[in-house]
Amino acid sequence: MESFAALPPGVSKEKFSQALKEYRAALGEENVIAQIERLVPYTKIMIPESETLHQPSGVVVPLNVEQVQRVLAISNKYKVPVWPISIGRNLGYGSAAPASPGQLVMDLRRMNKILEVDPVMCTALVEPGVTYTQLDNYLREKNYPLWLSFPSSGGITGPVGNTLDRGVGYNRYGQHMANFCGLEVAMASGELLRTGMGGVANSNTWQSYRWGYGPWLDGLFTQSNLGVVTKMGLWLMPAPPANKAFVVGWADDEGAARGVDVARQLTLSGVLENGVLGHALYGLASEMRRTEIYTGTGSIPDEVVARLCKKLGIGLWNFVGTLYGTQEQVDVNWKIVKSAFAASGGQVFAKDEIKESSMLNHWHGNMTGKLDLSEFGIYNFRGGGGSSWFAPVVQARGSEALKQIKMTKAVMTEFGFDYLGGFLMGGRHMDHVSDVLFDRSNPDEMKRAYACFDKLIAVNAAAGYAVYRTNTAFMEKVADTYGPVQRAIQKKLKRALDPNGIIAPGKSGIRI
Repeated sequence: MESFAALPPGVSKEKFSQALKEYRAALGEENVIAQIERLVPYTKIMIPESETLHQPSGVVVPLNVEQVQRVLAISNKYKVPVWPISIGRNLGYGSAAPASPGQLVMDLRRMNKILEVDPVMCTALVEPGVTYTQLDNYLREKNYPLWLSFPSSGGITGPVGNTLDRGVGYNRYGQHMANFCGLEVAMASGELLRTGMGGVANSNTWQSYRWGYGPWLDGLFTQSNLGVVTKMGLWLMPAPPANKAFVVGWADDEGAARGVDVARQLTLSGVLENGVLGHALYGLASEMRRTEIYTGTGSIPDEVVARLCKKLGIGLWNFVGTLYGTQEQVDVNWKIVKSAFAASGGQVFAKDEIKESSMLNHWHGNMTGKLDLSEFGIYNFRGGGGSSWFAPVVQARGSEALKQIKMTKAVMTEFGFDYLGGFLMGGRHMDHVSDVLFDRSNPDEMKRAYACFDKLIAVNAAAGYAVYRTNTAFMEKVADTYGPVQRAIQKKLKRALDPNGIIAPGKSGIRI
């Protein structure tokens, strides 16, 4: 009998061995992995917990929706929990590993078909294993004038997984939850649900109209464990005739707060359609090692960062945006944008007015559909492979930005970590995203990183803020911040739709 790295909770070795035989019969021997040495790619995590707390029992790699349904049927029979992943590169949020030990990873990477792209309606229908690079290459090969919106992790991730986890991008369609349309979902029961207009026989509006008839169901399958998404419709951005990138810099936090108020006004009036307000240390961390900036103990002092910004001629805070439209529209909006941000005390420059900047090129690329991985440089900044993204949602007010900066930096400093963060602008709200970087090989840093993240959640919740996305180590704690009624309703839905609790138990804190 095989030896296993972990067994599914409540499942004997004998029953799990029998389940594996049935998975192999359904998927093929090579697409069911239980050998301990072959599970290594599914146990590598960056969060501040031991890998043993996220050790999968095995991996299944289905090829199509019928095989997904078969896996779910076998899992129901033997009560084996499965943890679906699309690409498995959810770095800093848990990667490919499950929320708890013993779950069987359902790796959907072989389900990687681009089923349809309509260049007139600017829509796509894709399977969960499709990467941004794959879809981008397809658009280029077909010479379709369409741009993708993608997260900072760029082409190695995929639109299905990122959207389901409520990730964001940086162009006109950067709010990914607002720009998908129609899901196909394999339910725990074996039923296949097509949401929205997909439920209508011979419908050609599945990717055109989101809402369908009756309650909107799609949201139930985002950040949840109520089904396995096997297809997703996407809205793609038509490439505009012209675009213009710009950057605005401020020397202090107060200036950045004024910039937030300007950005909100310009966005709500339709002049701006995107924007990122980032602390200089985040941009510098993508290109430099920490020891090049500071070799002392504790977090990098503010005055050290300020001196470096002055030396490099950059703002402590920098807003990057891109205007879209015809050349006439861009020219008019540039005058409005330049005047408004200058009135806030910011130094405003068009991209072509300043010397070459790799980070500005990167952000402009993100905003115009050009994939790259340069932001991954932050993982070399401190070293040690540890990363946990903290992401509370706040109103798009300058006063709120100041509160968030103060709170987050205070906690980071308390535990000896550096503040590397910024605000992803969403009109009426902002995602305040910062990364707790630490050395996973250092037990003290692991302990401090966990305590730091834990306190960030608690301090923010006490002040009325909660995160919109978190890593697998803190899903229960974040769920608690949203109150008992939400948790109770989610549990009722889970019991109704997945009575054996076989799909991703613990995802977003949801269990039967």
